[in-house]
Amino acid sequence: MRMIMLLLIAFNFSFAELKHVWATKDFLKNDIKIIDVRTPGEWRETGIVEGSYTIMFFDEQGRFNVPLFLEELNKVVKKDEQFALICRTGSRTTEISKFLSQQLGYNVINLAGGIQKLMREGYKPVMYIPHNR
Repeated sequence: MRMIMLLLIAFNFSFAELKHVWATKDFLKNDIKIIDVRTPGEWRETGIVEGSYTIMFFDEQGRFNVPLFLEELNKVVKKDEQFALICRTGSRTTEISKFLSQQLGYNVINLAGGIQKLMREGYKPVMYIPHNR
C-alpha cells in the first residue's frame, strides 16, 4: 500500500513544469512574477528586478526554512501559476526550482545567469526597500 501511495504521489508531480530560461531584459517584459531568493544583504548590494518579490530561501549561513519560504511564496503565487526564480548567478535557483517543481508540483522558471547576467547586459536594478507586501 505504501509503495502505491508513493507512486501516486510521484505520478501527480510528474506533470509539474520546470523551465530553465536565460535571465534577459526581454524575459523581464513578460507578465510573470519574479521571486528573488537572495538575502537582504544581496538585495541591498545590487538592488532587485523592478516589481520582483523578495523571499529569502537560504540565509547568510546557508540555512533554510522550507515551511517559512513556502508560506511567503504562497502569498504571492498560486501553485499552478507560472512564476520565475532569480538569484545572483542561477546556482541557488537551479536547486530550488528543481525542488519546487519535482517535489512540490509548482510551475516554475529558473532564470539562469541570475541578476549578474542581467546587469552585465545593461539592466539597472532598482533599489531594494524592505517592506511587507
